[in-house]
Amino acid sequence: MKNLLLFSTILMLPFLVKGQSLQDFLLEAEQNNPKLQAYELLYDAASEKINEAGALPQTQFSAGYFVSEPETRTGAQKWRISGRQMLPWFGTITARENYAQSLANGTYQDWVVARRQLALQVSNSYYELMALNQEGMVLTENILLLKSYEELALTALQVNKASVVDVLQLQIRQQELEGQNKIIREKISAVESTMNALMNRVSKSEITTVVLSSLPQKDREISADSILVHPELIKFDKLFESIQYAERVNQKSKAPDLGIGLDYVSVEERPAMEFSDNGKDIVMPMVSFSVPLFDTRYRSISRQNELRQQAILADRSERENILYAKLDKAIAERNEARIEFSTQDRNLEKARNAEEILMKSYETGTIDFDDILDIQELQLRFRLKQVAAMKKYFINATLVNYLIQ
Repeated sequence: MKNLLLFSTILMLPFLVKGQSLQDFLLEAEQNNPKLQAYELLYDAASEKINEAGALPQTQFSAGYFVSEPETRTGAQKWRISGRQMLPWFGTITARENYAQSLANGTYQDWVVARRQLALQVSNSYYELMALNQEGMVLTENILLLKSYEELALTALQVNKASVVDVLQLQIRQQELEGQNKIIREKISAVESTMNALMNRVSKSEITTVVLSSLPQKDREISADSILVHPELIKFDKLFESIQYAERVNQKSKAPDLGIGLDYVSVEERPAMEFSDNGKDIVMPMVSFSVPLFDTRYRSISRQNELRQQAILADRSERENILYAKLDKAIAERNEARIEFSTQDRNLEKARNAEEILMKSYETGTIDFDDILDIQELQLRFRLKQVAAMKKYFINATLVNYLIQ
């Protein structure tokens, strides 16, 4: 038995390593995930658009040389240079800046949604990995238990209280569980690769999880109204708001643009003539207006904005319905998992009692290894179902948190 316990400890070492908490992985993923970093850069780019929106149109400069010099009273015009600057109507630049800011706010909501979805993916992978690790622990414990039963069978075989078939059945069952254990290790490797990708780690980095043996005593209180401020819905609100600002820009675009400028003309002196202003250069300040006489374009844009707002409201309503349906389903499945966990807990207690009765019968000289295998199979099934129920509970609890936090 001492050798068996030592062997058990060696086999269980991969599962007994102190695991990292989920919060550690969430923090690492938020800091290193490439997709999240891309959204941050997109938000920075959208914020930079505000500076672009506040810029004035380019100043125009022109210069010309008179090939055929026009004569004036004060002399012939030689060359001319001009400078012009168009100025948007009052409030137009502010409207454009507000519109750019609203687009940046929408991009920020994309980042918030992506961050929460990343946390959901990491959490799901973590709980899946935790369940696989605990399934491996359960299988390893059952393999060791079967080895102890095999020792009993070999001892009983020597005194004709067991048959070779009993020993072979126990060995076959051990091989089946060892095969399942190998499959679980392959699944663990795949889930670890997924988590490492989310955290932008090397794909072969090992991940350890905590070991949980029970569910929380009480579920957190849920307010369905929390969905109304979910980032996925706020994103639609920001899009709606951006179209409102876009319409303000459209209305400002209907106003005239004011232009100011200056022309300078170089005049050559008239020879052999003396009079005031002979050869005096021409300086001409100018003011101009750009007036949109036809507003068909602006009326069309207003109509487009109105239709886009209606589409956004429809999309938001649909998404809200989907989120509510997801919340109801996640709560129901979380409750189902709790019921399943409790049921298997009671089943395990009875199966262990039956096992104790069978082992006591061995002391009286009678033992049925078929019954032992059946009880062992029941316990294994109950424990694996319990692990599956635990995984189902935490995954759905994570989804509930995603929807209402």
